[in-house]
This record gives sequence, C-alpha cells and structure tokens, in this order.
Amino acid sequence: MNTFGRILKLHTWGESHGERIGGVLDGFPAGIDIDLSAVQAFCDRRKPGQSDISTPRKEQDIINISSGVYEGKTTGMPIAFHFDNANKKSSDYDHLKDVYRPGHADQTYDAKYGHRDHRGGGRSSARETANWVAAGALARHITPEIKATAWVEQVGDVVMPDVDETPKFEAIEANALRCPHEETANKMRTLIEVVRAEGDSLGGVIRCRIEGVPASLGEPIFDKLHARLGQAMLSINAVKGFAYGAGFAAAAMRGSQHNDVFDDRGKMVKNNSGGVIGGISNGQVIDFRVAFKPVASVAVEQMMANKEGGASKKRVTGRHDPCVVPRAVPIVEAMSYLVLADFYLLSNT
Repeated sequence: MNTFGRILKLHTWGESHGERIGGVLDGFPAGIDIDLSAVQAFCDRRKPGQSDISTPRKEQDIINISSGVYEGKTTGMPIAFHFDNANKKSSDYDHLKDVYRPGHADQTYDAKYGHRDHRGGGRSSARETANWVAAGALARHITPEIKATAWVEQVGDVVMPDVDETPKFEAIEANALRCPHEETANKMRTLIEVVRAEGDSLGGVIRCRIEGVPASLGEPIFDKLHARLGQAMLSINAVKGFAYGAGFAAAAMRGSQHNDVFDDRGKMVKNNSGGVIGGISNGQVIDFRVAFKPVASVAVEQMMANKEGGASKKRVTGRHDPCVVPRAVPIVEAMSYLVLADFYLLSNT
C-alpha cells in the first residue's frame, strides 16, 4: 500500500538509491495559494547532512513540482513532485546483497516479494519520508489555522523536563537536536557522540502538540482521529510507539484523576484525553508522543543471516544517522498536517 488518505490522497514512489523519489498528492482543493519557499524550508529541515550529528550523506532535496500548481495557485489537479537522488554510494551495500541485516526489513521484504533492492534498503529506507514531508508542507496550506509543533523530548535515557506550553519554533530550531531545553540538548549531544564513537546508535521520543484544531474532526467508529494519527506515526520508519494524552500513564490513574473535568464556565481544565474524545477532536490541543527505536544500521559486528540459511558476523557500512530522532521532527509534523487536512476535507464534503 503506497497511498495514504481518503480525500486528500498521497501516493509515493521511488527507492533510496534510485534516480529519484517522488509523489502525487490528489484531492487538493483548487485556488489555494502555495508558498513554495515555505514548502522548501520545511523539506530542508528533514534533509540529510544538515548537522554534524546526522548522516554525512548530503542531498539538496530541492522539491520539483511538475503539475497541479500554476502561477502560485493549486489547480485542483493532482500535484506531482519529486526529489533527485544526487549523492548515492550504492557500492557501500554490495557486501550486504545476500545477507539480512538485523533490525532491517531485508528478510521480510524478501519473504513477501521474493526480490528486493538491497541498496540502502530500497523502498524500506527512511529516504522515502522526504515525500511525506513535502506532502505535509503542501497540506498545511489547506488548514493554515492549524499549527503542529514537534520537538525532541528524549534521546536514549536523557529526558527533558515536562512542559505544559508549546515551545517556540525558534527554541526548537536553536540546536541540532531540536530539543528546546538547552541543558538537556547538550546532554543529548554528548550521549550521541559517545555512542557514535562506539559504532552504535540511539532511539528517542518526539512530542507533538497541535493547536488550532476545531472541534468535530474525526470519523467514528473505525476512522477515529487519534487512530489515524497513530497509523500515520506508526508508518514512520523506526517508530515503535504512539501515545496521546496521558497515554500509558492512564492505566495507573483512577477515573476521577483521568477525566478532563470542566470549570464553572464549562471549560476543560485538564487534557488527559490529548484533545480527542470518542475519536473526535474536542477543540483542545492535540498532544501525543512518538517513540523511535535505535537506528538499526550500526558499525558493531553482529550475526547476519544469509539467503542460503547460514549466518556470519558482519558490520554495516555506509552513511547513517547515529540517532534519527532530530531529523524525524518535521516528519511527525508533516504527517499530522496530512491527517488533519484530510479530516478537514472529509468534514466539508
């Protein structure tokens, strides 16, 4: 399944080491002004090689829009776009052609399709998410009143203090970690540098708060807003967990503690529900966390199975992020915009 969405549909194509990757965004309303510089700036936040703690692979990731936008406005036709893969080093993966890397989709892709592109994981690579960021950057033009803000809350066992207010964009972007708490960001950087020197990797947690969401978005019973947000986030490479509102902490609460009670003016004074009740937005801030596993590509020697059924010790070479979480921040935001724009269009059909 290479298509996401019901009204606003994103269909993507391409592989990590192919000539290019791209997508088609269909169902986009006509007559909407598109700020291409803002779209490019959004894409720049995801691109590889942007800091000294990300992959050294450098791609300019200049978005090329070939249809659906004319004279700065959408035409109502499918918006087609692509990115060129200009900095490929496919030879880095030659020694892995017939083996299955631990933690990667090599073995499952072979089992399902009987054939796979081993160069950087082919289509299972996070390179694909450049398409999602582009689509989300376009989709947010449909609902400009909605603002998704994501930041790095945790790397490894280093966690920033909890916050009740959404951090400013400038504070998030002030460092390569995209953590708005400077002291914590410095600790995260130190940990990443130590682990990278050991040839290993780290995971982490991204928190996202979405403001300006009107009440009533969501389609019960089987297309609840939080369920689609969960699907979107769990579709991101390396994501292993999604929790909204109080999340797993709710299991230890009593009902009187968890309920989002009202004040004497009829306003909710808590947000344990994370902005969604009964699968429908309630006008509160949508608040969720996304957990990422450690990057699977590590330089540590590990046992790897081969197609013939044997196994041998190998290490993964190539260019990889020691921790993917900072570059995943715009991906989380982009997928949020896609989901909410789709539900907005659904509510207005």
